[in-house]
Amino acid sequence: MLARYDYLVTGGAGFIGSHLCERLIAEGKSVCVLDDLSTGHLSNIQGLLQQESFHFIEGSVLSVETVNDCVNKCSEVIHLAAAVGVDNVINKPVETIETNVNGTENILKAARNGNKKVFIASTSEVYGKGWKVPFKEDGDIVLGPTSRNRWSYACSKALDEFLALAYNHSYGLPVVICRFFNTVGPRQSGRYGMVLPRFINQALTGKPVTVFGNGTQTRCFSLVSEVVDCVLALMDTPKAVGRVVNVGSTEEITILELARRVREISGSSSEIIIVPYEEAYPAGFEDMQRRVPDVSRLMDLIGIRPEADTATIIRKVIEYGIPEGAR
Repeated sequence: MLARYDYLVTGGAGFIGSHLCERLIAEGKSVCVLDDLSTGHLSNIQGLLQQESFHFIEGSVLSVETVNDCVNKCSEVIHLAAAVGVDNVINKPVETIETNVNGTENILKAARNGNKKVFIASTSEVYGKGWKVPFKEDGDIVLGPTSRNRWSYACSKALDEFLALAYNHSYGLPVVICRFFNTVGPRQSGRYGMVLPRFINQALTGKPVTVFGNGTQTRCFSLVSEVVDCVLALMDTPKAVGRVVNVGSTEEITILELARRVREISGSSSEIIIVPYEEAYPAGFEDMQRRVPDVSRLMDLIGIRPEADTATIIRKVIEYGIPEGAR
């Protein structure tokens, strides 16, 4: 059966997925999106719905029949659909594990039938409580106890990676795996615990900017358009097949400093408030103190990496405005 679309993008109505779809359509590619709209929004892809080369299907990656039908229609698969955000991970642990693990398994099984290249979106969460910073793809990972479902997301995404690499090793399925490090930018919602849109939302509406923990924890934030550049370049790089690759910025910033910069750049007079983890999350919540990628493998493979500085990213998000779902 001949493919009708160049790409299947699962989770294509989500934050990263919608930006990726826009880029593909702009480059003359045809795209089929599968999204159950649990965290994605049709408003994210509103400008694409009337395009002849774009097709949207509301459905779940947990449906074997739906996944098989979608994969059969496409030449390559970009699998972004997953449980999203710390809030969902903590409050919906069963859905988190089932969506991530079973959904990825369904995609890989369907792709194997036509030996179709698959991009698997993973996460820096996989590194868990690792202490060797910056994180290297082949370094050890250290997860917290199973009694704390905070780590179920990291474990489920690690299992996705194991499964994808097993399909590559056992069946020769071409897979590319990327660990994203805090991708942010216009259109991202703060509804599910994403820190930057939450800060900007609070600052622009005059509410207190709430920093969870003591604010000394650090992160590296990557502009979504540059992450999309990396995803598509890796999909076009044969040497990336069968590899796990960090995709992220290397500019490290504390969460407290991030709050200060948001307030400064937005011109807000909002108060910055420190909220202890025990007040923000259920008992036993744990967090990573630092999360910094080693991007040498990314540079070796494609010669580019996310480089936009944090101030530039904040300005772009402010210029775009607060997404409706974040209000």
